[in-house]
Amino acid sequence: MNGLSFEIEHEKWIKKHLSRRQGERRDALKRGHGYGNRMFAEKIWWPLLGHFTGLHPEYEVKDWRGRSYFVDFMWTLGGLRFVFEIMDFGSHGKERSKYRLDLNRGLFLQAQEFHVIAISLDEMKENPSFVLAMVRSILAPYLSAIQDERETVYRKFGKIERQLMRLAIRHDRIVCPPQAAKELEIHKQTVIKYCRKLVERGKFRAIPTGTTRKIYHYEYIGSIQSTDLL
Repeated sequence: MNGLSFEIEHEKWIKKHLSRRQGERRDALKRGHGYGNRMFAEKIWWPLLGHFTGLHPEYEVKDWRGRSYFVDFMWTLGGLRFVFEIMDFGSHGKERSKYRLDLNRGLFLQAQEFHVIAISLDEMKENPSFVLAMVRSILAPYLSAIQDERETVYRKFGKIERQLMRLAIRHDRIVCPPQAAKELEIHKQTVIKYCRKLVERGKFRAIPTGTTRKIYHYEYIGSIQSTDLL
Protein backbone atom coordinates (compact mmCIF):
# COMPACT_ATOMS: atom_id res chain seq x y z
CA MET A 1 0.00 0.00 0.00
CA ASN A 2 2.90 2.33 0.68
CA GLY A 3 3.97 2.10 -2.96
CA LEU A 4 0.43 2.89 -4.07
CA SER A 5 0.37 5.85 -1.69
CA PHE A 6 3.54 7.20 -3.29
CA GLU A 7 2.10 6.88 -6.79
CA ILE A 8 -1.07 8.72 -5.81
CA GLU A 9 0.64 11.52 -3.90
CA HIS A 10 3.43 11.92 -6.47
CA GLU A 11 0.92 12.32 -9.30
CA LYS A 12 -1.11 14.86 -7.29
CA TRP A 13 2.05 16.78 -6.42
CA ILE A 14 3.28 17.04 -10.01
CA LYS A 15 -0.18 17.94 -11.32
CA LYS A 16 -0.46 20.68 -8.69
CA HIS A 17 2.83 22.25 -9.77
CA LEU A 18 1.99 21.92 -13.46
CA SER A 19 -1.34 23.67 -12.88
CA ARG A 20 0.44 26.61 -11.22
CA ARG A 21 3.07 27.11 -13.92
CA GLN A 22 3.13 28.58 -17.38
CA GLY A 23 5.59 28.89 -20.24
CA GLU A 24 9.20 27.84 -19.65
CA ARG A 25 8.61 27.02 -15.99
CA ARG A 26 5.93 24.52 -16.96
CA ASP A 27 8.03 23.10 -19.80
CA ALA A 28 11.02 22.73 -17.47
CA LEU A 29 8.98 20.58 -15.10
CA LYS A 30 7.67 18.38 -17.91
CA ARG A 31 11.17 18.03 -19.34
CA GLY A 32 13.22 17.84 -16.17
CA HIS A 33 11.31 15.58 -13.79
CA GLY A 34 12.60 12.38 -15.33
CA TYR A 35 14.21 9.14 -14.23
CA GLY A 36 16.72 10.40 -11.65
CA ASN A 37 14.45 13.04 -10.13
CA ARG A 38 11.56 10.62 -9.79
CA MET A 39 13.92 8.12 -8.14
CA PHE A 40 14.91 10.76 -5.58
CA ALA A 41 11.25 11.47 -4.88
CA GLU A 42 10.45 7.77 -4.42
CA LYS A 43 13.60 6.30 -2.83
CA ILE A 44 14.80 9.22 -0.71
CA TRP A 45 12.20 11.90 -0.06
CA TRP A 46 9.10 9.72 0.36
CA PRO A 47 10.69 7.36 2.94
CA LEU A 48 12.13 10.39 4.73
CA LEU A 49 8.98 12.50 5.10
CA GLY A 50 6.08 10.64 3.50
CA HIS A 51 4.73 13.72 1.70
CA PHE A 52 5.82 16.48 -0.66
CA THR A 53 4.75 19.59 1.25
CA GLY A 54 7.33 22.34 0.77
CA LEU A 55 9.25 20.43 -1.92
CA HIS A 56 9.33 22.13 -5.34
CA PRO A 57 10.44 20.18 -8.44
CA GLU A 58 12.45 21.96 -11.15
CA TYR A 59 12.59 25.21 -9.23
CA GLU A 60 13.63 28.38 -11.04
CA VAL A 61 16.52 30.40 -9.60
CA LYS A 62 18.83 33.12 -10.93
CA ASP A 63 22.59 32.70 -11.20
CA TRP A 64 25.24 35.38 -10.61
CA ARG A 65 24.66 36.69 -14.15
CA GLY A 66 20.93 37.07 -13.56
CA ARG A 67 20.16 34.16 -15.87
CA SER A 68 17.39 31.72 -15.01
CA TYR A 69 18.02 28.02 -14.58
CA PHE A 70 16.23 25.21 -12.78
CA VAL A 71 17.50 23.22 -9.81
CA ASP A 72 16.18 19.69 -9.47
CA PHE A 73 14.43 20.30 -6.13
CA MET A 74 13.96 23.15 -3.71
CA TRP A 75 12.71 22.43 -0.20
CA THR A 76 11.56 25.43 1.80
CA LEU A 77 11.19 25.32 5.57
CA GLY A 78 10.32 28.67 7.05
CA GLY A 79 13.11 30.99 5.92
CA LEU A 80 15.47 28.11 5.08
CA ARG A 81 16.05 26.94 1.52
CA PHE A 82 17.53 23.56 0.60
CA VAL A 83 18.57 22.71 -2.95
CA PHE A 84 18.88 19.07 -4.03
CA GLU A 85 20.72 18.36 -7.26
CA ILE A 86 20.85 14.86 -8.76
CA MET A 87 24.25 14.60 -10.45
CA ASP A 88 24.72 12.24 -13.40
CA PHE A 89 28.40 11.65 -14.25
CA GLY A 90 27.54 11.08 -17.90
CA SER A 91 26.21 14.60 -18.26
CA HIS A 92 29.63 16.01 -17.32
CA GLY A 93 32.06 13.43 -18.64
CA LYS A 94 32.67 15.13 -21.97
CA GLU A 95 31.64 18.66 -21.09
CA ARG A 96 34.22 20.36 -18.87
CA SER A 97 32.50 23.73 -19.31
CA LYS A 98 29.15 22.37 -18.07
CA TYR A 99 30.86 20.74 -15.10
CA ARG A 100 32.51 24.05 -14.23
CA LEU A 101 29.26 25.97 -14.66
CA ASP A 102 27.34 23.59 -12.38
CA LEU A 103 29.97 23.89 -9.66
CA ASN A 104 29.97 27.68 -9.95
CA ARG A 105 26.18 27.70 -9.60
CA GLY A 106 26.47 25.56 -6.49
CA LEU A 107 28.98 27.97 -4.99
CA PHE A 108 26.78 30.93 -5.86
CA LEU A 109 23.72 29.35 -4.25
CA GLN A 110 25.67 28.65 -1.07
CA ALA A 111 26.86 32.25 -1.06
CA GLN A 112 23.18 33.24 -1.19
CA GLU A 113 22.54 31.12 1.94
CA PHE A 114 20.98 28.18 0.15
CA HIS A 115 21.83 24.76 1.58
CA VAL A 116 23.04 22.78 -1.44
CA ILE A 117 23.00 18.97 -1.36
CA ALA A 118 24.41 17.20 -4.43
CA ILE A 119 23.52 13.52 -4.85
CA SER A 120 25.14 11.03 -7.20
CA LEU A 121 22.60 9.35 -9.46
CA ASP A 122 24.78 6.22 -9.61
CA GLU A 123 24.96 6.01 -5.81
CA MET A 124 21.23 6.52 -5.51
CA LYS A 125 20.62 3.67 -7.96
CA GLU A 126 23.08 1.27 -6.35
CA ASN A 127 22.87 2.22 -2.69
CA PRO A 128 19.73 4.27 -1.94
CA SER A 129 19.85 3.36 1.76
CA PHE A 130 23.21 5.14 2.09
CA VAL A 131 21.91 8.27 0.37
CA LEU A 132 18.76 8.22 2.51
CA ALA A 133 20.83 7.90 5.69
CA MET A 134 23.09 10.79 4.70
CA VAL A 135 20.20 13.09 3.76
CA ARG A 136 18.42 12.19 6.98
CA SER A 137 21.57 13.01 8.95
CA ILE A 138 21.98 16.38 7.22
CA LEU A 139 18.34 17.33 7.80
CA ALA A 140 18.11 15.84 11.31
CA PRO A 141 18.28 19.18 13.20
CA TYR A 142 15.53 20.63 11.04
CA LEU A 143 13.36 17.49 11.17
CA SER A 144 13.69 17.52 14.96
CA ALA A 145 12.39 21.09 15.08
CA ILE A 146 9.52 20.06 12.80
CA GLN A 147 8.64 17.22 15.14
CA ASP A 148 8.48 19.62 18.08
CA GLU A 149 6.11 21.88 16.17
CA ARG A 150 4.07 18.90 15.01
CA GLU A 151 3.55 17.89 18.63
CA THR A 152 2.20 21.39 19.30
CA VAL A 153 -0.24 20.98 16.42
CA TYR A 154 -1.20 17.48 17.58
CA ARG A 155 -2.34 18.93 20.90
CA LYS A 156 -5.20 20.57 18.99
CA PHE A 157 -6.59 17.07 18.44
CA GLY A 158 -8.19 14.79 21.01
CA LYS A 159 -6.30 12.00 22.73
CA ILE A 160 -7.65 9.20 20.51
CA GLU A 161 -7.07 11.23 17.33
CA ARG A 162 -3.45 11.80 18.34
CA GLN A 163 -3.02 8.13 19.16
CA LEU A 164 -4.38 7.10 15.78
CA MET A 165 -2.12 9.50 13.89
CA ARG A 166 0.94 8.27 15.73
CA LEU A 167 -0.10 4.65 15.25
CA ALA A 168 -0.52 5.28 11.53
CA ILE A 169 3.00 6.74 11.28
CA ARG A 170 4.42 3.68 13.04
CA HIS A 171 2.63 1.35 10.61
CA ASP A 172 3.61 2.87 7.24
CA ARG A 173 0.80 5.44 7.62
CA ILE A 174 -1.96 2.79 7.40
CA VAL A 175 -4.57 2.14 10.10
CA CYS A 176 -6.59 -1.09 10.19
CA PRO A 177 -9.41 -0.54 12.72
CA PRO A 178 -9.45 -4.08 14.25
CA GLN A 179 -5.69 -4.00 14.76
CA ALA A 180 -5.77 -0.42 16.02
CA ALA A 181 -8.54 -1.28 18.48
CA LYS A 182 -6.47 -4.14 19.84
CA GLU A 183 -3.31 -2.05 20.13
CA LEU A 184 -5.03 0.94 21.72
CA GLU A 185 -7.35 -1.24 23.82
CA ILE A 186 -10.52 0.50 22.67
CA HIS A 187 -13.58 -0.71 20.74
CA LYS A 188 -13.31 -1.09 16.97
CA GLN A 189 -16.33 1.17 16.39
CA THR A 190 -14.60 3.87 18.43
CA VAL A 191 -11.57 3.59 16.14
CA ILE A 192 -13.77 3.87 13.06
CA LYS A 193 -15.58 6.87 14.54
CA TYR A 194 -12.34 8.77 15.12
CA CYS A 195 -10.83 7.68 11.80
CA ARG A 196 -13.86 9.25 10.10
CA LYS A 197 -13.33 12.43 12.11
CA LEU A 198 -9.71 12.53 10.94
CA VAL A 199 -10.89 12.09 7.35
CA GLU A 200 -13.15 15.12 7.83
CA ARG A 201 -10.22 17.09 9.28
CA GLY A 202 -7.98 16.23 6.34
CA LYS A 203 -5.54 13.97 8.20
CA PHE A 204 -6.74 10.56 7.03
CA ARG A 205 -8.02 9.19 3.74
CA ALA A 206 -10.40 6.23 3.56
CA ILE A 207 -9.14 3.42 1.29
CA PRO A 208 -11.97 1.64 -0.61
CA THR A 209 -11.32 -2.05 -1.27
CA GLY A 210 -12.56 -4.40 -4.01
CA THR A 211 -15.73 -4.13 -6.04
CA THR A 212 -17.82 -3.39 -2.95
CA ARG A 213 -15.63 -0.36 -2.17
CA LYS A 214 -15.89 -1.09 1.54
CA ILE A 215 -13.51 0.71 3.87
CA TYR A 216 -11.14 -1.58 5.76
CA HIS A 217 -8.16 0.75 6.06
CA TYR A 218 -7.41 4.43 6.55
CA GLU A 219 -4.27 6.23 5.42
CA TYR A 220 -2.54 9.05 7.26
CA ILE A 221 -2.01 11.74 4.65
CA GLY A 222 0.88 13.26 6.56
CA SER A 223 0.38 16.97 5.92
CA ILE A 224 -0.03 19.45 8.81
CA GLN A 225 -2.29 21.87 6.97
CA SER A 226 -2.78 24.33 9.83
CA THR A 227 0.73 25.75 9.63
CA ASP A 228 2.18 24.03 6.57
CA LEU A 229 5.06 22.92 8.74
CA LEU A 230 6.67 20.36 6.46
